[in-house]
Amino acid sequence: MDTTWRMRPMLATDLDAVHDIEQAAYDFPWTRGILSDCLRSGYSSWICQARLGELVGYSFLSMGAGEGHILNVCVHPGWRGQGAARYMVSQLLGIADAANLSEVFLEVRPSNKVAIRLYKGFGFRQIARRANYYRAVAGREDALVFSLLMG
Repeated sequence: MDTTWRMRPMLATDLDAVHDIEQAAYDFPWTRGILSDCLRSGYSSWICQARLGELVGYSFLSMGAGEGHILNVCVHPGWRGQGAARYMVSQLLGIADAANLSEVFLEVRPSNKVAIRLYKGFGFRQIARRANYYRAVAGREDALVFSLLMG
């Protein structure tokens, strides 16, 4: 499918749609309150739209002390596999570069092989493992901590 993506800043009026995507995408989704807190806290908060304006995903990037942390890159399950996540990560890294960040971090589930491949494709490398970080159907799942040196 020939899709042209675009990102725009997230607005408070987007939170219901963002929450709907979060609910559809994850077994243990963030609450609407957490999503709202991310927006209110001043995180770099973005909506990803397809060419006709359909909301297909969103992302959050926190920045401080010269470092960034990708908190979430989420694509609605119906839009996965079409390049939206790759586009969002690329745009977030552009924002990080423009902000002169020295390093960007993120966590990912070891079971999320697609995301791991995506991040490695951008040059992220695993630097740590956090035991029992995520809720999971069978109890808890570790988090792999990845880092990308900027510049």
